[in-house]
Amino acid sequence: MQDETDKPAKRRLNQSEKRAQRAAQVQLFAKQYARKAQRNTEPNDRRYDREIEAEIKRMRPHTLDTLIRDEDV
Repeated sequence: MQDETDKPAKRRLNQSEKRAQRAAQVQLFAKQYARKAQRNTEPNDRRYDREIEAEIKRMRPHTLDTLIRDEDV
């Protein structure tokens, strides 16, 4: 179904696509969070998503491990 702007209708993600997207977000967060601070610059210059950080803090360790390793649950 198309609307008046001739753009295709958005489709919902299935469970495996949602899990893959969430895993990608967690992996990106871990990469950004683990980056070493640069010499002679602001020590708190690392940029990462605070919402993902809060979500990760609430996760069970097993769930976080599977998302970081990108394994199927």
